[in-house]
Amino acid sequence: MNCLFDAADRYLKKCDWKDLALLKFCLFAMGLFIGTQVPEKEKKPVQAVGLAVFAATYVPLMANFFSVLAEKHQPEA
Repeated sequence: MNCLFDAADRYLKKCDWKDLALLKFCLFAMGLFIGTQVPEKEKKPVQAVGLAVFAATYVPLMANFFSVLAEKHQPEA
């Protein structure tokens, strides 16, 4: 588990404000999709928008994170 936390720390050190904004939109969209509490007839469009935003933000975030995981890590002294 520490390996995963170390990779997350390395990823965040490489992030800029745009990456963190993508992460926030991604989490918002996931929350919107999961927690939709709207009337049944409006539920599908809201979920579709949430799913589209989630997919559009999740893919680039995971691509960046997996590139960090693939790097050779030198432990800090």
